[in-house]
Amino acid sequence: MANVRSWSSMPSPLGELLLVSDGKGLTGVYLPTYRTRPQMNDAWQRDDAFFTGVKDQLDAYFNGRSPTFDIPLSPEGTPFQLEVWKALTEIPFGACWTYGELASRLGKPKASRAVGLAVGRNPISIVIPCHRILGSRGQLTGYSGGLEAKKWLLHHELEGAAAKRLQRAATGEGSVRVVPMTPVRGVRALAPVPARG
Repeated sequence: MANVRSWSSMPSPLGELLLVSDGKGLTGVYLPTYRTRPQMNDAWQRDDAFFTGVKDQLDAYFNGRSPTFDIPLSPEGTPFQLEVWKALTEIPFGACWTYGELASRLGKPKASRAVGLAVGRNPISIVIPCHRILGSRGQLTGYSGGLEAKKWLLHHELEGAAAKRLQRAATGEGSVRVVPMTPVRGVRALAPVPARG
């Protein structure tokens, strides 16, 4: 890991987020409860201006204005971890996979445990959506930011996905494709609310 880091922070519904960069891309988004949150030292430099775009996109996500991110990423990890983290970015907004499904998609169906360890080391929470990974029966399982934060993120996305489907249906924008979602224990799935006339 390089010594020099630029960093900033921003408020969120989940607490103050620590944003970290190597100067080329985002290397970390850490919730205050994140168990692998890095220790800052004198080599770290605060640079709020560098993170303006990141903050704008995270703010749009938290306020339901955009479900996707277009941020240069520079996560640091082993080749296997990088492969797992890249696969996490392919999970659609409003959908969940299990560790087993993720391992199968990587062509390593017997590597669920190793995949789980890599998911748990994801340094760029929310943007690389490791919160969309569930246990084999759809239950909430480990999350470095804590299960309450994971539950909040999944509920936020379920609500946003339902709203987007309703909006597309109401405006007649072609067929509405519903992405299958693994059931999530402990997170109330929101039923679409009929539009008021």
